[in-house]
Amino acid sequence: MKKTVLIVDDDPVFSSLVSRTCTRLGLDTQAAASWSEAKALLEKVEPDLVILDYKLPDTECGEVLPELSNQYPVIVLTGFGSIRHAVSVIRSGATDYLTKPVDLDELELTIRRTLDNAALARTCDFYRRQLHSLRPGSLIGDSPAMRKLREMIDMVAPTDATVLIQGESGTGKEMVARAIHEQGRSNARELVTVDSCGLQENLFESELFGHERGAFTGADRQKKGLIEEAAGSTLFLDEIGDIGPTIQAKLLRVIETGTFRRLGGNKALNADARFIAATNRDLQRMSREGGFRVDLYFRLSSFVITVPPLRERREDIPVLARHFIVNFARGAPKHLSNAAEDLLMGYAWPGNVRELRNVIERAVILTGRSAEIGPEHLAFAPARGSDRGITLTFDHEPTLEEIEARYLRKMLVRYGGLRYKAAGALGISERHAYRLIEKYGLRELPDGQSAEGSGATTDSDA
Repeated sequence: MKKTVLIVDDDPVFSSLVSRTCTRLGLDTQAAASWSEAKALLEKVEPDLVILDYKLPDTECGEVLPELSNQYPVIVLTGFGSIRHAVSVIRSGATDYLTKPVDLDELELTIRRTLDNAALARTCDFYRRQLHSLRPGSLIGDSPAMRKLREMIDMVAPTDATVLIQGESGTGKEMVARAIHEQGRSNARELVTVDSCGLQENLFESELFGHERGAFTGADRQKKGLIEEAAGSTLFLDEIGDIGPTIQAKLLRVIETGTFRRLGGNKALNADARFIAATNRDLQRMSREGGFRVDLYFRLSSFVITVPPLRERREDIPVLARHFIVNFARGAPKHLSNAAEDLLMGYAWPGNVRELRNVIERAVILTGRSAEIGPEHLAFAPARGSDRGITLTFDHEPTLEEIEARYLRKMLVRYGGLRYKAAGALGISERHAYRLIEKYGLRELPDGQSAEGSGATTDSDA
């Protein structure tokens, strides 16, 4: 998409000259002859750069520059050529300044440099913000299931299709999203990841769509949302099944129309991003039962990729284990014993690749200077000769949610309301456990226990 430059200058001849320079650079322009006209335009358009004359009929640059520069890069045009004046303009927030009469070659160079620097600043900011979402590992394995997965990625990556990635927790859905992005047309910019369950709904809405100054208490300045920041890239919505109905409706509009508004704003902004969503929930069933919008489900599921659980590609377990050993051993020669590998192959892996990664990381630490990882280093290893399994007994045919709620309650009681311990036993994150506790109303447990991450440990059972 073309970038837009707002020219604020009361000299129509000069404004036209600047506009023609911008057009030669492939930029769109909007022009205003006063600050009041500029404010009216800023309600409708979202410029990538503002070129501002220092003296306007209704104000001076110094009065509006601090607020304006918080939102846009600003080049100031001034008739004062002194160093003192230049320092004052830059301190007020201008990214650059030019002295009138302006040399057109210098103007062109300054515009290019300012836009390039703004793009670089956005890129650096995203690398910082997205660094926490990067995880070691990749789509490793050569099982039939993994070969099929790679074929699906190869087919959809070059297109602009919205993709829905399904799979259990820990299977590597984000890695699949990253692979699609990196093989797609928008790979020049980094993937933008949104944790759909990480914030309260109102805060999540602001994070996704952005907000205008004064949109709510504490919104003291404009903030661009992740949809806006993902322009020209891919927006990955992780755990899309956890978003509420209000955001579902707004997200549907974004995908259907390609436009959105910041909270508290009236300007329609372009959503120039590819959408990839992921979930560990059955969205089709949720949509039938009213827990997820049917129309949004159909929009998201134009191309569905299902990531296989680790138990369905057991031949990849030794390959993945060796990969994680190399990562965590940091050059030290370590290997699995035959007995340890047999245990890995025989385990059910409810936490999938993420659980395998954690088991290997712990095993590498426990081996110390020893080169061999044995069964004793694997935290999940059952006692030899153990014939333990899972037996389910029902007095009716329960739903999956009933089973989930009952078992979560059992684990919370067993661990005295300690949320992190119950989450560890269930093979899920503490944050996920918290969401389930809220969902099933399990804050208060028998004997005065509370599922708030504290409480006396007890072996009582539900």
